[in-house]
Amino acid sequence: MTDPAEVIAAALDAAELDYQAKGDGRFFVTLPGTKKLQTNCWLIVSDHALLVEAFVCRRPDEAHEEVYRYLLRRNAKLYGVHYTLDEQGDIHLVGRVSREAVTADELDTLLGQVLEAADGDFNTLLELGFRTAIRREWGWREARGESLANLRPFRKLVEAEGPLFPEN
Repeated sequence: MTDPAEVIAAALDAAELDYQAKGDGRFFVTLPGTKKLQTNCWLIVSDHALLVEAFVCRRPDEAHEEVYRYLLRRNAKLYGVHYTLDEQGDIHLVGRVSREAVTADELDTLLGQVLEAADGDFNTLLELGFRTAIRREWGWREARGESLANLRPFRKLVEAEGPLFPEN
């Protein structure tokens, strides 16, 4: 039987992904994104499984029910991972596959799913759970002539409701 840690290291090298091998079958992988600039992901080989854990975003400030409904619906469409919350309410993707299932192709599929979900859902999660903060930040930057470059994906949100200006 092939050692899953060796398979993981070889697959990460072949994919030219940035990672750190932490020993004992633990890998800290940085997946590059477009909406979420990067997603940090742990791959942990245990006695019986490969565990996958990735931070997606912090606890929403508002509209918790809408955010959680969105996550539950997304879970039905995900392969090998699912959304969950930690003790603070931060949003993560987690998954578990059998040690025997660890192949380069399966790892590519799992990491692809982590990236597609974390990066693809990121702006939606921000729009739902941080609407007021986005509008306030837009107004603050606009009033001071600061760059709005990383807020441009939320232009429609601000135009529809108008920016919130910070309290003085």
